[in-house]
Amino acid sequence: MASGLALGGAGVFTTVTPALAQFRVEIAGVGATQVPIAIAKFRDEDKTTQALSAIIRADLERAGVFRGVDTSVAIDENAQPTMGEWRSRGADALVAGSVTRLADGRFDVRFKLWDIVKGQELGGQSNAVQPADLRLAAHRIADYVYEKLTGDKGVFSTRIAYVTRTGSRYALRIADADGEGGQVALNSPEPIISPAWAPNGQELAYVSFEKQKAIVYVQSVATGERRVIANFRGSNSAPAWSPDSQSLAVTLSRDGISQLYLMGRNGGEPKRITTSQAIDTEPVFTPDGRTLYFVSDRGGGPQVYRTALAGGAVERVTFSGSYNISPSLSPDGRNLAYISRQGNAFRLYLMDLTNPGATPLALSDTSDDESPSFAPNGRLIIYASRAQGRDVLMTTTLDGKIKAKLVSTAADVREPMWGPYGR
Repeated sequence: MASGLALGGAGVFTTVTPALAQFRVEIAGVGATQVPIAIAKFRDEDKTTQALSAIIRADLERAGVFRGVDTSVAIDENAQPTMGEWRSRGADALVAGSVTRLADGRFDVRFKLWDIVKGQELGGQSNAVQPADLRLAAHRIADYVYEKLTGDKGVFSTRIAYVTRTGSRYALRIADADGEGGQVALNSPEPIISPAWAPNGQELAYVSFEKQKAIVYVQSVATGERRVIANFRGSNSAPAWSPDSQSLAVTLSRDGISQLYLMGRNGGEPKRITTSQAIDTEPVFTPDGRTLYFVSDRGGGPQVYRTALAGGAVERVTFSGSYNISPSLSPDGRNLAYISRQGNAFRLYLMDLTNPGATPLALSDTSDDESPSFAPNGRLIIYASRAQGRDVLMTTTLDGKIKAKLVSTAADVREPMWGPYGR
């Protein structure tokens, strides 16, 4: 990611700068079926700045389908593991590897994966990476292992965006999916909200209050360059990208009450989507780009609705509870995550859209959840919550049984958004 600096006015600047590690991951819960896997310490990993084996293990455990098997044995990819010995340790799978510094300063990272139950090697890789990319290399190994053993694509090498607040300063940050390796994309003395990844992974949309009103910006992830998308009279908020990254749905109050509009990726004249006497906001595209889910109080209290972009009837989606907001659709369009107020608590819920009669599932037992966002493989949800007086990020499996808390050591953290594949 290239460093850059672009003045943004009002004391705001856009920049891409490295941030020190600010998170630790706490994993809690037990899934129904978890594959016991041993991640041996990589040979010579202690000669680098990253504990690759620990990163891989944390990734896999956070996914909810793996359980780490303790091992003090350090072996590399050239080992001929004794399957019976590893079976006696309770492992169904084994990962081992090495890290070797090359003459040009890069590191050669190698690994192999074995199926202990079947007694066979499942493959491995070798990659030469820059020292700064060692964490990414570990995440990609976890992706490889996850896909080999589950058949689903891993998401550990993807990125997240989130907003931190330290005192009166706000920052939009981009980090690895575990919250580490963070870089600052925007610093501001005014609030930043609603970050949204373009599906192509090249840009972020967000709302900044740097000019004392809500304005929608789009910023290049690589260069930090940004442009104003929506700065109309009234409020400009809640940007959501179309699946092809060519347009955005936004909430504008330019014509009075907040309604949904469609705009090109470079701005221009908006096209109105909803026409109601209620507040319509928080749009989300379906994977085919033909429908918008959104929040409206047209029925009295806020609920999730949907409407076709081509026009037609508006259909209510949520009925359980009197206050439901912040919809997020899974990449396959089968599940809807949202925040529901239950008494005085705001909790994360999941609805199976393929079974309209099913009761929505409460995924959390906390009371201040917000901003759910699906991982690109649809198997995890990241959201913000509050724990021990601090704003934190959480991930959960879709059954709510395995949760990981990304505990920030430096700031309150909110507004998470999981980025797409590709990096």
